Amino acid sequence: MRTHGKILAIFLCAALSALLYFYAGNAADERSLKQAWVGSSAALKGGNAAPADSAKTPQQAAQGQPRLNWQGIKLLTQPTSMHAKPRVRTEWGRALPRGPIIGETMHLAAVVCGDRVEEAFTMLKSALIFSLKRIKFHIFTEHALATVFDKGLKRWPRFLSPRFQYSIYPITFSAENAEEWKNLFKPCAAQRLFLPVLLKDVDSLLYVDTDVLFLRPMDHIWSILKDFNSTQLAGMAPDHEIPKTGWYSRYARHPFYGAAGLNSGVMLMNLTRIRGTLFKSSLIPTGLSWEDLLQPLYEKYKDLIAWGDQDLLNIIFHYNPEYLYTFPCQWNYRPEHCAYGSNCKGAEEEGVSILHGIRRVYHDDKHPAFKAIYDVVRKYPLEDNMAHALFEPLQSKFLDTVNTLCGRIPQIFLKQVEKTMRTMFEQRLIVPTKPQPK
Repeated sequence: MRTHGKILAIFLCAALSALLYFYAGNAADERSLKQAWVGSSAALKGGNAAPADSAKTPQQAAQGQPRLNWQGIKLLTQPTSMHAKPRVRTEWGRALPRGPIIGETMHLAAVVCGDRVEEAFTMLKSALIFSLKRIKFHIFTEHALATVFDKGLKRWPRFLSPRFQYSIYPITFSAENAEEWKNLFKPCAAQRLFLPVLLKDVDSLLYVDTDVLFLRPMDHIWSILKDFNSTQLAGMAPDHEIPKTGWYSRYARHPFYGAAGLNSGVMLMNLTRIRGTLFKSSLIPTGLSWEDLLQPLYEKYKDLIAWGDQDLLNIIFHYNPEYLYTFPCQWNYRPEHCAYGSNCKGAEEEGVSILHGIRRVYHDDKHPAFKAIYDVVRKYPLEDNMAHALFEPLQSKFLDTVNTLCGRIPQIFLKQVEKTMRTMFEQRLIVPTKPQPK
């Protein structure tokens, strides 16, 4: 009996050891992946998590960032060729590009004169940090500012170089009375009207004012180009959500689009279609090309327009409404959407997509919620972790604005930022190299 008992005990010990070895191996693999996910999720939420590997570089230890264990896992975004290097995610919120960005290039235009340089750099930064595709910046500016932009963009971190290109152009009006055009409404603002004429090699373009901030990828508004029907060639948002209290419906002395007019601070343009279209107007019975239309239109209405180039665009699309795609208000969100109660349903449901700080609200204390976002984006170091250096400061800043007109609804300002950062993280989420058992 003693012999049989010893044999049985030895057998049970061997079986138990095999089971422990089997489960320990599987658990280690599962734990490695789980710790990588938990560590990344903690970074997303701004919390701390146990590192997946106890070995840390001094820089990682100083930053307190979770270190992902990459053994046995791979990136969802794979190299585009055998010789391309993978884009290694070093910390949540940014990736170090090791190869070219693949896909179409988006085109973003801005016109900058006077004291709008800091605003313009902040706007360009907001476009870049959230977007997924490469962006080509088209910057129209005064001669004295050209060097400022060239040097400033070259000082951006080298790892961002594959993500953007830029061209700098002089202020140019291909029409009579160039000085009048330059000083129409705000200095140089009318330059946007001449973009189809000046950028003949560009098919499509997003124009934005310098006081615009992207709170989600530019890719999303760029994709609206595919939603244009066969006649639509430009997209803009209404100037007001409540026509009876809007400026155009109450004060305009000239024709305008729809019931409340258009705001031209965010304008998506299919330049190829614009250049190839004849526009109806009150000038002559037949249509005129865009280039031939601008000067006579200005001459006829220059004593009636208050908002310069925006009014001219309203007149053009009043006579050609079939050519316009109308954005919902969250793509051009302004103080009047929240100052006297929330009246932008799209922002309430989806969050603000593009913030437009008209009337210099980024630089005074009339609307602290707008100023808070601008200040955080302006100060955000492009090399820092977005969760800790961008989103957390935004949350903190909004705590000081909750008793203000627009600060009462902070969730609509932060919703797209949080969603965008989470999406950017998940698109590069790590997965096991081996198929998981069902």
